[in-house]
Amino acid sequence: MSTIKTLLITPPLTQLNTPYPATAYLKGFLREKNISADQVDLGLELVLKIFSVDGLTAIFDQAEEVIEEANDNAQRIFMLQDDYLETIHPVIQFLQNKDNTLAHSICQDSFLPRASRFKHVQNVDWTFGTMGINDKARYLATLYLEDLGDFIIETITEDFGFSRYAERIAMSATSFTPIDDALHEPMHLLDEWLLEILDKKLQNSQPDLVAFTVPFPGNLYGGLKCGKYIKENYPEINIAMGGGYPNTELRSLQDPRVFQYLDFITLDDGEGPLLNLLKYLEGKISSKQLQRTYMLNEEGDVHFIDQKVQDVITHSEVGTPDYSDLLLDQYLSVIDVANPMHRLWNDGRWNKLTVAHGCYWKKCTFCDISLDYIGRYDPAPAKMIVDRIEQIVNETGQTGFHFVDEAAPPLALRDIAIEIIRRGTKITWWGNIRFEKTFTPDLCTLLAASGCVAVSGGIEVASDRLLELMKKGVTIKQAAQVTKAFSAAGIMVHAYLMYGFPTQNTQETIDSLEVVRQLFANHCLQSGFWHRFAMTAHAPVGLNPDDYKVEQEEFKFEGFAWNDIPHKDPTGANHERFGEGLRTSIFNYMHGLELDLPVQQWFDFSTSSTTLSPTLIEEALTENTKSDDQLVKHSVLWLGKSPMVEIDEEDQWGKLIFINKKEDLEIETSDILADWVAGMMDSFSIYSDDPYSKIETIKEDFENETGLDFSELIESELWQILRENGLLIVRI
Repeated sequence: MSTIKTLLITPPLTQLNTPYPATAYLKGFLREKNISADQVDLGLELVLKIFSVDGLTAIFDQAEEVIEEANDNAQRIFMLQDDYLETIHPVIQFLQNKDNTLAHSICQDSFLPRASRFKHVQNVDWTFGTMGINDKARYLATLYLEDLGDFIIETITEDFGFSRYAERIAMSATSFTPIDDALHEPMHLLDEWLLEILDKKLQNSQPDLVAFTVPFPGNLYGGLKCGKYIKENYPEINIAMGGGYPNTELRSLQDPRVFQYLDFITLDDGEGPLLNLLKYLEGKISSKQLQRTYMLNEEGDVHFIDQKVQDVITHSEVGTPDYSDLLLDQYLSVIDVANPMHRLWNDGRWNKLTVAHGCYWKKCTFCDISLDYIGRYDPAPAKMIVDRIEQIVNETGQTGFHFVDEAAPPLALRDIAIEIIRRGTKITWWGNIRFEKTFTPDLCTLLAASGCVAVSGGIEVASDRLLELMKKGVTIKQAAQVTKAFSAAGIMVHAYLMYGFPTQNTQETIDSLEVVRQLFANHCLQSGFWHRFAMTAHAPVGLNPDDYKVEQEEFKFEGFAWNDIPHKDPTGANHERFGEGLRTSIFNYMHGLELDLPVQQWFDFSTSSTTLSPTLIEEALTENTKSDDQLVKHSVLWLGKSPMVEIDEEDQWGKLIFINKKEDLEIETSDILADWVAGMMDSFSIYSDDPYSKIETIKEDFENETGLDFSELIESELWQILRENGLLIVRI
C-alpha cells in the first residue's frame, strides 16, 4: 500500500456530458494495486460555477466595465441579464436530466432569452419534427449556453470555449514562450474561480502528488495554471502531467521552463510511469528506475528516463475504470444538431472503455503508428471486458458505453457481443472500427443484438488509389458493403472523411465526394465529417515525406511541442478551396437533401464533373456473396427462443411457433423440415453450452437424419424466414 496520497485531475475543459476517462482508468488501476487516489474533473466544476446564478451575476457585474466597447450581440445579452439570471438554474437542471418536464417551457418562444445563436432557429421544427420535444428543448438550451459563451468571450476572456480552455496558446506551440507569457498575465475571473475550486480540492484531499491528464491542447493552459498555483502555495506537493497532448506533442521536449509548473511529465500509458513515480516518491526506487518520464537533472536540464526492465502492463492488468469521486449526475447533455454522431458524442453520459490496447491494423500511413499507444496491440479476453462492463454499471448506474479504441477488433467485438447476450447484460454501446470485410451482415446483426447503436470508421479520401497509398486496407466496394451491413442492422454509421492527402488531385477530390454522395443515397451512411489532412511527426508520411511526394516546409523547433509538420504538396490540388463545399454538401446529405445534385455544383468555382459511374455503390451492394452452404467453417447462432412445434405426419405438414418480444412468428413447412429444425434449435441457440455447430457439421447431420440434400433446407422458405429473424451464420 503506497503511503503517497494521489489526486488525479482533469483540467478544463473537455466534454460537458461525460468525464474524460483517463483519471478513471488510472484510479481503477491503482485500486487493483490497493493504492487509494482521489479524482476530480475541474472542467465540469468550473462550468457549473460559470453557469449558475452567482457565476453569471459576477460575469455581468464585471462586463459592465467594458460593455460599451462590446459588440451588439454582447450588449443585447447584457440588457437581458435579468432574464438569463432567472432561467440559468432551471436550464442547467434540465440539461442534467433532473427536470425533463421543463422541455415544454423551453420550446415556447417566451421562455429563453435569445441572441445571435438563435438566428436559424426556424429550422428546428423541420429537424426534430413534432414528437422530439425533449431533443428540441435540449438543442435550444444548448444555443442559450452558447450565447452566454459568446458573451464571456467578448467581455471576460477570449480563451473560453465549451470543450477547450485557452487552446490557442497550445496549438502548434513549438516555443514555450507564448504559454509562459500567458501564465504570467493577470488572472481573469474564470482563472480565479478555477484556482478557488482547485484549492478546495487540495484542502479536502491533502495529496502528496497531483497528476494532471492533459488529453488535448485545450487542457494545457488549465493544467499549467493549476500547477503554477500549487507551486506557489503548496510547494511540498509533487506535480506530474501525462495524457494525449504530451504523448504526441512533447516527445522532443527540451525547454526546462515548463518545469516551473511541474515536476514530472510522463509519456504513453500512464499506469506504469505512475506506479514507478509513486515508488520513487516513497524512496523505494531511484530516479534512474522511472519509466517514460521527463524531469530536470541536477544541472537543470530536461532529462528523459525510460527504465525498460519492468514488464509492460498488459491490457488485462489495467483493471476496471473507477468513476467514484466524479459528479456523474451533474454532467450536461447538450445537442449539436448538425451531425448525428456529434450529437451521440455530446448527449448523454457514456462510460468509456477500451476493448484492446492499440490498433490491430497499425498500417495507416497518416496515423501515429510509431507510438506505443497505437503500435502495441494488446487485447483482453471477452469475459474480462464484460466483467468490467458489469462492474462499471453496478458502480455508476449508467448502461451507456463508448469503446474508445483506435479501431475495435471485429473478432473481439463478436466475442464480447456473444458474452453480453448470453449473460443477459443490457447495455447501449458504440465505438470506432475499420470498415473491413470481417463485418458481415450477420456479425453486424449480432452486434446490434448486444446493444450496438452506432459505429464510426474511416473512409478517408474515398479513392481506391489513395486508400492503397494510405495502406488503409479498405476499398470503396468493401466500405460500401460493410457500411450497408451496419445500416441494415439498425446501427448508425459515421464516416471519417479526409481531403488533401499528398498527391490527391482535383479530380480525385470531386470523385471522392461522388462516392460519399452515393453512400448516403444508398443508405450506407447516416453521418460524416470532412477533415483536412495533417502531416504529423510520428506517422509514416511525416517520417518519410519523400515516399509520398510531399515537402516538409521550414519551421523552427524551439524546444517545446512538435507534432503537426507544415508541408506543401507540389503534385496535388489546391486543397484549401474545397473545404467549404465539402462541409456544406455533407451537411445536406445528412439531412437527406440535394442527393441528386451534381457534386461539382457544391463549389463556388468551376471544376470538372465526376468520372465515376452513378451506380458505382449500387453495383457494389448487389455483388453476389457466398451462399449459406458455402460458409462451411462458419457457425450457426440462433438469437431467439426455442419454438413450439406441431407435426401432422399424415398430411406431411408441420408448424413452428416462436414467441418473441415484438410479435409471434409462425412458419409452416414440411413435417420433415419442421421436426429436424425444432430438434436442432437448442443446439443453434446462442445460449447453448456446447460449441456452436458449423455449417459443414450441420450439413452432414441433416443429410444423415433426413435423407434429403442439404440444399432442400438452405433453399427452403423456412430457412429464409429464420435467416431474416435471428438465425445468424458467423465465423467463430
